[in-house]
Order: sequence, then structure tokens, then C-alpha cells
Amino acid sequence: MKRNIAAFFDIDGTIHRNSLLIEHFKLLVKYEYINVMSWEGKVKEKFSKWESRTGDYDDYLEELVEIYVEALKNFSKADMDFLAKRVIELKGDKVYKYTRDRLLYHTNEGHEVIIISGSPDFLVSKMAERYGVEDYRASIYEVDENGIFTGNVIPMWDAKSKQKAITDFCKKYDIDLKKSYAYGDTTGDLTMFKNVGNAIAINPAKKLLQKIKRDKELKEKVMI
Repeated sequence: MKRNIAAFFDIDGTIHRNSLLIEHFKLLVKYEYINVMSWEGKVKEKFSKWESRTGDYDDYLEELVEIYVEALKNFSKADMDFLAKRVIELKGDKVYKYTRDRLLYHTNEGHEVIIISGSPDFLVSKMAERYGVEDYRASIYEVDENGIFTGNVIPMWDAKSKQKAITDFCKKYDIDLKKSYAYGDTTGDLTMFKNVGNAIAINPAKKLLQKIKRDKELKEKVMI
């Protein structure tokens, strides 16, 4: 029996030109959910370094996530969903032509198109819907029985979580990983790259490039 081929996509920096979490963060600042001083401090400095390519995106994002999670505590899911919808309305078309074409290609080929992203589930779900992707995994931002964010996050940015997601999808869709594809841009996507037969790095971050160059298997497999 013929097994299915999958195409695993990261979102931030791979489909979307920026990070959905960052776009959401900016709206939180704009609407004063987040104190602007959080943005004016170390996070802004790291972002400036990343923009000028003198800093590292992973470092910037790691610190931003800490502030982001803290800021969301005690806010309702309804409020966050409202701003998430605004993010997709305003920034949802800010995608790379190459990955937009690849999404269409894999869909037309009948492949299982799947998003695995470290961004919040309430953002990823809306982006997936916009581009016709039926299945995804994302970081889960837990809410209590009253729909209030607790501050607890079940991550989808670490290697262990992404490996479990891939394993689950393989069981669900009977996926042939050797014939499957993965698209990503940071070290967080290495798990996807190592699992599939066809890996494509989209505008790879410096740390990702370094790891690919040091790993013989990845160096031969990953298309940059």
C-alpha cells in the first residue's frame, strides 16, 4: 500500500516574513496591553542588532517570549483572539512567494501539508486556516475555566515536542518520511530537517547555517 508524503512547514521566517508572535506583541504594545518600557529595554536593543544582522534572532525571540508570556497573564482568551485576528488581517499576506508557491505545489500534489510552529496556537490556527492548511501543531497557551490565560505554556519550539508532533502525524497519516519535505529557518527546525528526506532552509539564521555545516548528514541533505 502506498504511503503518504508530507510537507512540514515552520511559519515564522519561513511562510511569514516575520514572526506572528512579534506582530501580536507589537499590537499588544500599541493597545497598551504591554507596558511600552518592556519594548524600549533589552528587547528593542536585541531587535536592532538582529535587524542590522549584528545580533541573533534566537536570542531576541527568547527574551521577547518571556515578556510576552508575562504580559498575557490574566488577560482573557477573547481579547487575545481579537488581536490575533487583527494580526492575520493586517499581516497575513506578508509571506514569501517561494513558500506560498510550495504550499500550493504540495496541496496540488495531494501531500499532507502540516504546520509545526513555536508560535501561539491562537495565532497559528488562524494563519493555517488562511492558507488552507488543515493540520498543525503550535505552542498551547493554557487558559483556566473562565477563559483567562494562566501563564502556563506547552511549548512547540523544542526538539522533544517537535519530534513527538512528527511521530504523531506519521501515525495519523501513515507518512513516508524519506519522501517527505520540511521547510524552516532556525535551529528550532532541525528536528524536522533530520526526519525527512527533503529539507529546505529558507533564509536560514546564522546558528542554523553553522549547525548544518558542522553536520555531514545535514550538509548533504539540506538545500539552502
